[in-house]
Formats: sequence, structure tokens, C-alpha cells
Amino acid sequence: MLQDASKAIHSETVTPANETRVLTIRDVLELTGARLVCGEEYLNKPVRMAFASDLMSDVLQVEANDFVLITGLAHPQVIRTAEMADIGFVLLVRNKKATPEMIGLAKQAGIAVAESKNSMYQTSGLLFGAGIRPVS
Repeated sequence: MLQDASKAIHSETVTPANETRVLTIRDVLELTGARLVCGEEYLNKPVRMAFASDLMSDVLQVEANDFVLITGLAHPQVIRTAEMADIGFVLLVRNKKATPEMIGLAKQAGIAVAESKNSMYQTSGLLFGAGIRPVS
């Protein structure tokens, strides 16, 4: 059983852990089945890394570029935090919906926002498997 799991983990569809890929926001949407709420003009922006958190204080500590913020927190403060941290893409998970206020703030700040039914864990795993590495 363990060997079967290992084969699945190391199949051709998974990028080796030492290899990093650059996807676009469009690629992330297709990979995760997420629905874009706003920011269609940013679909070709690069996504090099990912950070998953519901704690915006943790997000403010991140020093990276071109990453997606994966969160289950659907609150305007997420967009305000993303703007302060220069994050261009917020992916809401666990079937959370962006509020009208969030969408308005995101449009003003130039931030793409998407919604996914997937869990944070599943979303992170899909992106990791595709070669997106975590913000360290």
C-alpha cells in the first residue's frame, strides 16, 4: 500500500520538490477549479509561490513577490492586508465568498480575487504538486 502511495506522489504529474515552476493566475484557476470574482485583466500575472493563512498578522510578515494568498477568511481586511503586503492575488477557499466590499476594494487596489470550494490543504497540495513552492 505504501509503495502505491509513493508511486502516486512521484508520478509524472507532480513536479519534483527541488523544481519550481511559474504559473499564471489563469493556470491556478484551472488547476484548482476556482472561479475568478474580479481581476480578469490580471489573468496572465505570474504566480511563483503560495502562502496559506487565515491570520493576516502572519501575512504581513511575508517578504516575497508574485505569490498567491490562500485564505478562508472572507473579510475586507484580507484585501487591505494584501494591498499593504503587495499581494496581487487572493484565493478564498472552503467555499467562502468575497463580499461586495472586498470586491470593490480589490478592484481599487488591482488585486485579483477568486473563490474555490476546495479546502486550504487541498488547494495548497494541488499548487505544490504543480511546482508552486511555499513562501519560506
